[in-house]
Amino acid sequence: MKRNKSYAEKICISAAVIALYVVVMLCTQEFAFGQYQIRIATALYALPYFFPFLVVPMGAANLLSNLLMGGLGPWDAIGGFFVGVLTSLFVVLIRKMRLTPWLVIVPITLIPGLGVPIWLSYYLELPYLTLAPSLLVGQLVAGIAGALLIKALKKPMEHISFGK
Repeated sequence: MKRNKSYAEKICISAAVIALYVVVMLCTQEFAFGQYQIRIATALYALPYFFPFLVVPMGAANLLSNLLMGGLGPWDAIGGFFVGVLTSLFVVLIRKMRLTPWLVIVPITLIPGLGVPIWLSYYLELPYLTLAPSLLVGQLVAGIAGALLIKALKKPMEHISFGK
């Protein structure tokens, strides 16, 4: 039987997903902050496909991981928050519009891949056009992983409501 999640359930799921994001970032930070920023954790941006209430918590997860591991300060963390929220929001819209889940590859790849270099180019004193392609390559890996995550979870999640 489908039912909406209670407030307590949403808080618990949000906290678990934020913790999972941070743990995945900790375990993969050797290649998550390099020239090709392969952030496997951003594949978790696909989870709002099933839980739309995760839009803001995904931004918070990015903010927290950037503060703990990023080393570029609060503006990087704040930018990461907005990238996480925007990416997750587009994932929710893909679900609401009943488009193919494979389309989540697009926002998970393009929003961080084209957005993050805006401020990274300033911090790292490198041209945007040098940074963007390397971030896009890494985000494409995460985008594909996010689509595969949806595919793997779709059957087990059929009983979950797509409520607020």
